[in-house]
Amino acid sequence: MKKGSCFVAIFLVFFLSELLVTEAVTCSFTELIPCVGVITLSQPPSLACCIKLRKQKPCLCGYLKNPSLKPYVNSPNAQKVAKTYGVYLSTPSC
Repeated sequence: MKKGSCFVAIFLVFFLSELLVTEAVTCSFTELIPCVGVITLSQPPSLACCIKLRKQKPCLCGYLKNPSLKPYVNSPNAQKVAKTYGVYLSTPSC
């Protein structure tokens, strides 16, 4: 194998392995701060809220189980925002 093609092969293996690594989600309700105005004040949807909500999706069941957070996550407006961003909360599966 030529040096150039060997380098390309190593680069591709490294690059593809980086794509397969999944990032762990840290569940922190404060990550959803960009969504406060969208949910509580009915402000227009924002890209920042969408990104944070999608990243925090694995945490939403835990938030629903927390009595102090449940009213915010389970509110009709929060549900509407979640559906707008393609994040569906399915309470029964929690």
